[in-house]
Amino acid sequence: MAIEAVLFDFSGTLFRLEPDETWADLVGADGKPLNRSQQDAILDRMTRPIGDGAVFDAEGQLAWERRDLDPAMHRTAYREVLRQAGLPTPALVERLYDWMLDPLVWTPYPDTGVVLKTLAAQGIPVAVVSNIAFDIRPAFAANDWDRLVAARTLSFEVGAVKPDPRIFLTAVEKLGVRPESALMVGDSAVADGGAVAAGCRFALVDPLPTDERAEGLLEVLRRHELA
Repeated sequence: MAIEAVLFDFSGTLFRLEPDETWADLVGADGKPLNRSQQDAILDRMTRPIGDGAVFDAEGQLAWERRDLDPAMHRTAYREVLRQAGLPTPALVERLYDWMLDPLVWTPYPDTGVVLKTLAAQGIPVAVVSNIAFDIRPAFAANDWDRLVAARTLSFEVGAVKPDPRIFLTAVEKLGVRPESALMVGDSAVADGGAVAAGCRFALVDPLPTDERAEGLLEVLRRHELA
């Protein structure tokens, strides 16, 4: 069956959270600037699609499990994640958490725009399906890509978290296609791969730094004869 729609994950697939110039004065518990390894470890905890990002008490564990459904629980969970990651003061924790929630600091992969335009030119609608607790629409608008995304199925808005089939079924319903005619592209075989249980096809991409993955999305399109 021909592919009639493509669903994309956000973090690690279309965009990636990466250190910028605002990290220059961030320090760890030892009072020294964070080195690249420390930065990478913090970012991994902030963007990990599955698994625990910290050791929680009962209240914190509940917040972690519901972080992508409730913005307040997202804040509670990630404050603790960042505290345990070694940021020395509550002010730095708050600063880095607020930075993460700014969709304009997320870096698009080099081929994101090309892929969205390629699909649009073929009349293939796109949906973004993301486990997330804040609005990512400005990230697309800032690049003039919002017109290329027909639907956004965000967990905190629809009340379902990947790999729950409901979030994928909501996306294909918004696009007006059958699940079996849709392809889900994401960086987590567990979370994004849940699309298979909903009847969709699935393609995995590696969430490498953006300067190390120039054509990961284009390669998916080529494999599925969409580019």
